[in-house]
Amino acid sequence: MLSPVLIQSLLNYGPALISGVLLALSFPKPDLSLVAWFALVPFFSSLYRKNLKQAFKAGFVLGIVYFFGTLYWIYHSIYHYGGVSFLPSIVLVILLCLYLSLYPGLFGFFFSLSLRKTQLPALLTAPVFWTVLEFLRSYVFTGFPWVSIGYSQYQLLSLIQVADITGIYGISFLVVAVNGALSDLFLLKQRLRDAPLFPLSYTFIGLVLLLVLMITTIVYGQMKLREARPGDLLRASIVQGNIEQDKKWDPTYQDAVMAKYKELTLKAAERSPSLIVWPETAVPFFFGADMVRSADLVEFQKGLDSHLLFGSILLKGKKNGMTLLTNSAVVLDTSGTVVHRYDKIHLVPFGEYVPLRTILFFIDKLVVGIGDYVGGSDYLRAQTQIGAFVPLICYEVIFPGLVRKFYSSGGDFIVNITNDAWFGQTSGPYQHFAMAVFRAIENRKPLIRAANTGISGVIDSCGRIIERTPLFREAVLTVDIKTDTSLTFYARYGDLFTYLCIICSVLLLANILSKIRTI
Repeated sequence: MLSPVLIQSLLNYGPALISGVLLALSFPKPDLSLVAWFALVPFFSSLYRKNLKQAFKAGFVLGIVYFFGTLYWIYHSIYHYGGVSFLPSIVLVILLCLYLSLYPGLFGFFFSLSLRKTQLPALLTAPVFWTVLEFLRSYVFTGFPWVSIGYSQYQLLSLIQVADITGIYGISFLVVAVNGALSDLFLLKQRLRDAPLFPLSYTFIGLVLLLVLMITTIVYGQMKLREARPGDLLRASIVQGNIEQDKKWDPTYQDAVMAKYKELTLKAAERSPSLIVWPETAVPFFFGADMVRSADLVEFQKGLDSHLLFGSILLKGKKNGMTLLTNSAVVLDTSGTVVHRYDKIHLVPFGEYVPLRTILFFIDKLVVGIGDYVGGSDYLRAQTQIGAFVPLICYEVIFPGLVRKFYSSGGDFIVNITNDAWFGQTSGPYQHFAMAVFRAIENRKPLIRAANTGISGVIDSCGRIIERTPLFREAVLTVDIKTDTSLTFYARYGDLFTYLCIICSVLLLANILSKIRTI
């Protein structure tokens, strides 16, 4: 028999738990994207009767379920490749989720405060607070914008085209606004009972504005999907080597790995692509430092009559006796000349470097290497005969602000090379691929993605997934894509929409504080 304390806890925080589960279900996998449009209603509605402390706790509960349900796959990397046993690896994921849960916790606090101290409908306040906190989560402590709620809608092409103005945060705003509107309808009788003079006009006006906004967004999306896009045809091939993670850096497998990539690349060359793309760190040696293998790769590439883009660990130099490395992408033209080198700028904490190393001296990074990885600093596109592009590496593609810096003055297409073998057969690779859809739309650039074990694929500049590969299979994908020279509002001006939300939230909180002081 349940104790009264447990029953009360379920009543207090059960709605938040339900909302967390529903949010997790809306992401890949299982990809029930429509659930996101009402997932937050139980949580929002439950906050009306809560004090601020309870509201924060409810948001925290939602966050733990939401984030663990979508990010559980991180344990796979830690457990299988980090030398950490199963239980501690789960604990580490839970610790990350506890940190991330602070953001929905703060949302619960601020949203509950607005319900108590203003007569504004939830559909106006909830999306503003949620959008601001998602934006902050993308930057604080190097940022972790994974599973922002807007990403759940990557398949609703008519709706998400507006991301070329607002970025991903505009889509999150819309989803949360609809949840707020449904919560307003659910709470309307209670709010009228508690405040007979509650202005129904606010709710009515808010609903009308939301309806107009949704219709305008969809009409805009249809126009963009039908719009003729400027650009040229480019034939690109993607080579998915499907190299096992535990063999990738084994010296005894170096020649076998290169033989596999050469075999698949020759198959791709039969269709005469202008560009062939290998995944992140596809080359199992230090290109340029291992003279014999580097020369062999260049000689092989000269016979392809294609540009070749591949990932490699490069030697940067030494500092204090420590070898410095970069996670890099190298582009060879048809003559075998290096025409571009990009050093990954946004490194993975604990994956490629250990933050606060003097304090966390007992932790080592997951990525194999004889030295420390250092980040690049040059936001320069590759300028080649086949177009201007940037070879983003791994999870750099999940940072909208970083990507737009490369395309704020033009460009033709985006390349993303990655190695998602770390994630196994979990939902991680599916979520990673879905997020790339928004970088294509925000910048109006087709995106070519090469992943060691998948998911590789091609996305056009409207976010359509043209082709993609299955996980953990060798694959060669050759696609004719249309480059896009468009310069979007988002690429040019960045997160102005989010800055407007920040201003609105500050003004709203200032108004609430002024009311509290006059009481």
